[in-house]
Amino acid sequence: MCRWLTYRGKPAYLEELLFEPDYSLIDQSLRAREGATTTNGDGFGVGWYGSRPEPGLFREVLPAWNDSNLRALAHQIRSHLFFAHVRASTGTATMRANCHPFAVGPYLFMHNGQIGGYEKVRRALDNALPDDLYAHREGTTDSEAIFLHLLANGVGERPKEALEATIRTVERCILSVGLDEAFRMTMAFTDGDTLYAARYSTDPNPPSLYYREDPDGTLVVSEPFGASEEDWRPVAPSTMLTCHPDGAVSTDPLTV
Repeated sequence: MCRWLTYRGKPAYLEELLFEPDYSLIDQSLRAREGATTTNGDGFGVGWYGSRPEPGLFREVLPAWNDSNLRALAHQIRSHLFFAHVRASTGTATMRANCHPFAVGPYLFMHNGQIGGYEKVRRALDNALPDDLYAHREGTTDSEAIFLHLLANGVGERPKEALEATIRTVERCILSVGLDEAFRMTMAFTDGDTLYAARYSTDPNPPSLYYREDPDGTLVVSEPFGASEEDWRPVAPSTMLTCHPDGAVSTDPLTV
């Protein structure tokens, strides 16, 4: 499965967190330790916020470790909030529209995990979307469907309730097609101001998720990196983590 990181804090260059640390996200794209797959080479993406409310977005189907454009952009882009994602496909095509992060208006979203039996439940998930949000459907992934359901459930106004409602929708759709498959995920979502992340699974095996509070900001990652890996704290299963604009970090249990 995929690996990702997100950062919120004092403005930093993307390369400082993408490329420079020991066992960085770029290293993880080749040698992940805690993912279902070691290699995450089915595309990548970065999203960031500058002086406008809508995020910048760069996605590509090349492996992250072999893209000179990514290295050049990361050297120049400086942001207080950014997402980065390296993809390992769970069955959908390797194309730009399937690479994370996904953006609609001011919102960014990325995901790691899988809706069990997705190829059988995809139509039910898409049919449950309102028409105005289905119009934003560009790719074929379960991740993008989750994002659009979050928006449909009002994640911008009530993030925890929207995430819980989206989980219930996914589980209801799985049951509606006669499946009894696990739904596992970590995800990150932001409106450009507050950062949210969550870890959830219907079985005892949720994907890994960690966070670290530094003097300059907060990092949330699929796997720890850097010289001081003991500084990272795991996010508990069935938990939503919130990084507030004032720098405070809070956690809340998910009730579904």
